[in-house]
Parts: sequence; structure tokens; C-alpha cells
Amino acid sequence: QQKQVLEDLEMPLVRRQTETLFQEQPQTGNPYLEDALLRSYLKTHLPPKVLEEVNRDLEKFGNRLLTKIQPLGWECELNPPVFRQYDAWGQRVDHIVTCTAWRRMKEVAAEEGLIAAAYERRYSNWSRLHQAVKLYLFSSSSGGFNCPLAMTDGAAKVIESLGIPGSLKNAFDHLTSRDPKKFWTSGQWMTERRGGSDVANGTETVARKQPDGTYRLYGFKWFTSAADSDVTLTLARVADAEGQVKQGSSGLSLFYLKVRDEEGKLNSIQVQRLKDKLGTRQMATAELWLDGAKAELISAEGRGVASISNMLNITRIHNVIGAVASMRRMICLSREYARKRVAFGKLLKDHPLHMQTIARMEVQTRGAFLLFMEIVRLLGLVETNMASEQDQLLLRLLIPVTKLYTGKQASAVVVEAMESFGGQGYMEDTGLPVIVRDALVLSIWEGTTNILSLDVLRSLTKSQGQVMAVFFSTVQKKLELASSAMKLERAMKRMRDAIGSLAQFTQAAGSKGVVAMELAARDFSYSLARIYAGALLIEHAARPDASSADISAARKWCNQELCPVATESGISSYEAEEVLADSALVYEGNPACGR
Repeated sequence: QQKQVLEDLEMPLVRRQTETLFQEQPQTGNPYLEDALLRSYLKTHLPPKVLEEVNRDLEKFGNRLLTKIQPLGWECELNPPVFRQYDAWGQRVDHIVTCTAWRRMKEVAAEEGLIAAAYERRYSNWSRLHQAVKLYLFSSSSGGFNCPLAMTDGAAKVIESLGIPGSLKNAFDHLTSRDPKKFWTSGQWMTERRGGSDVANGTETVARKQPDGTYRLYGFKWFTSAADSDVTLTLARVADAEGQVKQGSSGLSLFYLKVRDEEGKLNSIQVQRLKDKLGTRQMATAELWLDGAKAELISAEGRGVASISNMLNITRIHNVIGAVASMRRMICLSREYARKRVAFGKLLKDHPLHMQTIARMEVQTRGAFLLFMEIVRLLGLVETNMASEQDQLLLRLLIPVTKLYTGKQASAVVVEAMESFGGQGYMEDTGLPVIVRDALVLSIWEGTTNILSLDVLRSLTKSQGQVMAVFFSTVQKKLELASSAMKLERAMKRMRDAIGSLAQFTQAAGSKGVVAMELAARDFSYSLARIYAGALLIEHAARPDASSADISAARKWCNQELCPVATESGISSYEAEEVLADSALVYEGNPACGR
């Protein structure tokens, strides 16, 4: 009997040496049908006829994502681009080799109208929102192809804002085509060796005018995303007859160029190398030498920064789309895993602490989603000349606020969601680390958190305070419409307290110095994001057919610190002496500081 007991104990150990880990993989379904918040939002806001058509299109697209596009996205991850500088005979070719799946993604983007839908205006002011929702569903399955689409959309927007001049009509038609054989993607070549956001002082590329009216560009582009694109927009300084250029932002002009000529040869462009990035490895990002690249001046001379602003607004919105999509994807996987994984004798979904953690991520994702929907709704009004002056001011404020806030949210949520899988979350072949890596760029690309926080302050100054008046009145209207919802009473009180605190800080801002406002910029932007998202969540939860989840999300969102700028101001965090204190804290013990 004793021998039998020992054998019974030993056998499982023997088997374990040869067994592999076995856990049930989380399986998600049609991403549109499983997104309750998205569907309820569309039902609430879209006109019935538009809703009927859009709903049919999105359900069909969701099925295609599940069966066809997701496998292509994973193939893109497994087969990143390769740079082949020379051919077998020593001839320089500078060929960026992309996989079949990447090229197929381009065809899918055209077929689904992922750019075209916004410019055809089939649904009037709702066309932009329809396009944005498709991009949101596409993003996490796109294998990184959402990035070139962002710049393509931005380029199309710039050309449209210029009135689609005759010389750019062909380019616009290609960028907005539904025909895979005609569809072009665009790059956005801004960053040079001196850095990213400071294009006014960092741009060294020179444009020399030619006798035929075109220009030749000479310079080094240090970070060019989607380097395999067909065309691009870029900034350069026009040289005068003496070869001199004007420095600063007023010396920058905007140019359009084709990457290759009619024979398929590079347009006097040399590829230095592909960038070795942490994430978005599916997409080719390169360092490029422009050695006389033929280009067309498309802005007024010296008005390049103003002309490119339309592109930046669009690409920042795409950044928001990527952020919200990555959060939604990770939560979908996490909640599905919780239904299957058993730990400590019960399913993860039956552990209260585990569900609390996922619920907190869900609340953040819902707030981010409604901010995203709000800016694309406003953009749709602007694009169809239906926006009031207040709508335009609000959009100008909310784009940088939403971009900076959702970028930080995405980083936090995807890392938390990865942790919810335990050790499996850290395994490369689960696909989870890819989502995490790709999400980390979202707080950096198209302006870091601090850069955009300062941009928010500029929008206040430029509008002479009007934008804040619009912000407060819009939030108040949303709360008034929800005032009869008894279940939201506590959330409403916290929101009103936060609005009062923000108003008090804003009124005192005029007497604060430049340094104090710069120190407050990030907390101020966070306060705007949290308060506006809170108003949107309350508005959505006050609908007659709101679900218990809608109400719970609004209440939980409003339980957080809604106005951190008032709290920090109350403890003197923005006083001038804090600058020296921060510097001393950071550099204590650093011998270089004594030099």
C-alpha cells in the first residue's frame, strides 16, 4: 500500500516534465457586436436612416476583421519590413521590402473606405464619425497599418483645406480612392536631426526653386514613418537668390512630393537605414536623405506651419483612435480570459478584486471613448459647415486635451490588462506584448504630454479666454440635461464642485506668472479631460434607456480626483521657488551640476 501511494505521488511529477502549459485561449467575437458602449452611442446619436446603414456596414466589417484581417495583422507582426540597400551586383537600390500581408492591408483599407468614407460625405456631418468608428474597430487588428492611414487622412485633409488645387486633384483622388489599384498612402516627414516637436528651430531642409516652378529639396529627415508610402508632405525652408533661408516658423513652407518617379525609382531620395523601434515594428520608419528631391510648394511661402496644422489635428485624432482601440482590445481579451481561467479554486471572474481591477480599466476606457466620439462629432460639423463658432473653439481645445490624456490612459490600461493574465501576459506568442509595445508610442507621437499641455494654454491665450467660457457652458448644459437622474446625484455634485474649483483657478490664472502657468499646464489639461469626460459619461448615463453599466461608469469616473490643478494649486505646487526645488531634487548628487 505504501509503495502504491508513493507511485501515485510520483506519476504526476513524471508527466509534468513532458507536459506543456495548457490554458484556454481567450476568444473574442465580432468586435462591433461585442462593443455595447459603441452601439448604444450610435443608437443615441445617429439619425435612424444613417444608423440602419452604418450598423449594417459595421457588422459586416466586424465579421471581416474577425475572419480575414486579424490573421493578416499577426502576419505583419511576424514579418516586419527589411531594408535592402544594394542588389546582388552592387547597385544601390534602397529597397524597403514589406510582407504580402502589409500590402494586402493597403487593399483592405481602400476596399473598406477607411479614408474615403470621411471625404465622400455620404452621411453629411456623420461621415467623419462613421469613418472614425471603422478605424477604431480596425486599429488593433491592422498590424500597424493604422499609422500610414493616419498620415494619409492628414494629407487628404490638408489638400482639401487648400481647396483641392488643380495640381493636387490627382493626388487627392488617389488618397481618397476605394479602388485598391489606385489608392495611395502618404507619409509625414517632419522630424529632423535636432528633434521632434520644435519644427520651427529643428528644420534644416532647404528648398531650391527650379526654372519650371518646381522645387528641389535638400536635407536629412531623421524619422519618417511609413517610409514605403507613395507620396508625402514635408516642411522645408525656401532659399532666396543668394542661397539664404529665413529661420524660425515664418521661414517654413509646406511641400508635396512623390516618393518615386513614373519608373518606380526613388525621387532623389536615399534611405539611410530603418529605425529600430520598441513598437510599431510592422511599419517601416526610416532615416532619409533628400538629395534634390523634386517637390511642389503647396502652401504660401512661409505659411508651412499654419498649413500643416490641419494634418496634425487629423493625426492627433488618429492617435486617440489607436489609444482607445488598444484599451478596448485588451479589456475584451482580459474579461474573456477571466471567464475561463481557474485560480485558487474558482474562475477569475468570481474573484471580486480581479473584477474590480478590470472594472476600473473599463471606466477609463469608457471615458476615453466618449471623448473620442465627441471630437469626431465636432469635426464632422466643422467639415460640413454646420459648426458654430463655439463648436470650433471647443474642438480646438479638445483635440490636444483628448490626445494627451488618452495617450497616458492607454499606457496605464494596457499594462494593467497584461498583468491580469499573469505570466501568460508576458509571453510574446500570446500577442499581448505587441499591443503593449505599440500603445507606448501614443503618449509620444504627435506631441508629448508636456508639449500638448502647453498647446492647450496657447489655445486659451489665442481665444482670449473665450474657449474656457465655451467649455464651462457646454459642460453645464450636459449636466442640466441630466439633472433629473436621481441615481447620478452624487456624481453630479462632485462634477459641480470640480467645475467650481476649475473656474476659480482659471479666473486667478491671469494674475499668475508665465512660470506658474507652465508648471500647472499638465494638471490643468488633465482637469479639462476628466471634467469633460465626466460630463459625457453622465449625459450618456442619463438617457432613458441607459444600462446599469452606463450609470455605474459615470459614478465611478466621478469618484476620482476630477480637478487636480485646483488641488495642487492649493498646496502651492506652482510657485516660482518650486522650479529650483524640482531641479535640486532631480540633480542631487550629480557631479555635472557643479560645473
